[in-house]
Amino acid sequence: MRDLLKDPMWRPEEMGRPIPESVHAVSVALPTWADVVGYEEKRPEAVARMRSGYPRFVVHPLVAAIGKRMAPQGVCLPFPSMHAAEMGAAYVSRRSGAEAQIVRDGDLCGVVTTPEGAGALRAYWQHAGLIVSSRQAEAHLAGKSVNPSAAEFVRASLRRQLAGFYRCGADDVFLYPTGMAAIFDVLRAVNAWKPARATAQLGFPYVDSLKVQQQFGAGVVFIPCSSGVGLEAVQTQLEKQPLAACFTELPGNPLLECLDLTKLAPWLRAREIPLVVDDVVATPINVNLDAHADVIVTSLTKYFAGTGDVMGGAAMLNPRAPFYGPLKKALRAVHEELLWIGDAEVLDRQARGFPERMRGHNAGGLYIAERLKAHPAVEKVWYPKWQSASAYEAVRRPEGGYGNLLSFVVKRPEKNAARVYDALEICKGPTLGTIFTLACPFTLLAHYGELEWAESCGVSRWLVRVSVGLEDPEELWQRFAKALALAG
Repeated sequence: MRDLLKDPMWRPEEMGRPIPESVHAVSVALPTWADVVGYEEKRPEAVARMRSGYPRFVVHPLVAAIGKRMAPQGVCLPFPSMHAAEMGAAYVSRRSGAEAQIVRDGDLCGVVTTPEGAGALRAYWQHAGLIVSSRQAEAHLAGKSVNPSAAEFVRASLRRQLAGFYRCGADDVFLYPTGMAAIFDVLRAVNAWKPARATAQLGFPYVDSLKVQQQFGAGVVFIPCSSGVGLEAVQTQLEKQPLAACFTELPGNPLLECLDLTKLAPWLRAREIPLVVDDVVATPINVNLDAHADVIVTSLTKYFAGTGDVMGGAAMLNPRAPFYGPLKKALRAVHEELLWIGDAEVLDRQARGFPERMRGHNAGGLYIAERLKAHPAVEKVWYPKWQSASAYEAVRRPEGGYGNLLSFVVKRPEKNAARVYDALEICKGPTLGTIFTLACPFTLLAHYGELEWAESCGVSRWLVRVSVGLEDPEELWQRFAKALALAG
């Protein structure tokens, strides 16, 4: 396989190729700013070149083949369980008014709908995250069966590893096919525990973290700009209605901000509002949320895997938190074991090297962030060391770092953003946490249809997000410096 640390996928002619070069890749090459715009606008010349994509956003060809086999004449997506399909069918009918049926093909259940319901079906696939992975699809098409005992053995091993990182019991770890499915399930659990109550999203989040609450919750209070909003202002907004839970990211993606959990968590607990923290950017290597979070959700696709060719997610209950009992009961009631054995095997293997990789990511991320911040062509850098610094330091482990995710905007971006991005000799595409560096114009990819709204929340349309890999930091910096030299 191509060594992307030394030979990155950045050239214009590589647009649409999978990153990495694997049938199970979760990223796709978008080498130029124009490629991103073309992809977002669904221009035929751009769409025709796409051979891969993030699996919640772009249905994998193997998965699509199963859907076609299930319903040759209809619009169909397969799901890993009957219950997941039933929820999908109900969502399609509710959101679009279109008819939705369920069909079976072995262990998989497909939702079949009309062209009028296709958009809602894809939205459920994306936001709920209860997807059939490419590995599961590959095995299904090949007629391979699964030994239930073997599947549980490997999942149990992965749960034990995660329990060690998060200082909880293995039975406090709940596995999912994606990180978004973990958020979806936790939302369902708190909705069942405290029905008809809204949730709150604190801080500008990764796009679907907010949308899943909007689509499947009982309303959401959104407070987007954590660094610009004092705790008293947050409290004032949260007291306007009863809440089922508060969701936040530590730090946020892509602004790398966070609220002070040492002050927020006691206030929420006094009002019996559980706090759900997405730690995917910081990871348990860097932060300790034992005293603050009731539930931690994370995407195993990112740093735990590191390879960019496997999907998975997890939710961890904090046994030291006051709502541990009712939350565990509620989560057990909604959870299904849907992480495919093939994906669990990869994640279990890769998680063993996760701490060492994360230390390398910390060192490289800090080096590149500091060099970017000092460069005369760069207008601003967002990085946890500087964004909401005291709030991050309050939960940072003594040996922990600041991670490898950063965002930056160049000066005179209307003129320079595309020029610099196009010239970066690093892999360019969605996702983060891979051993090789990845960059993308995040706001264009995540919020192309709502750029003005994103900018009203402090997220520039010219923002470039970078996940720093394990390349030699100085050699990597020279690639950035070469591209930045083109800024005029």
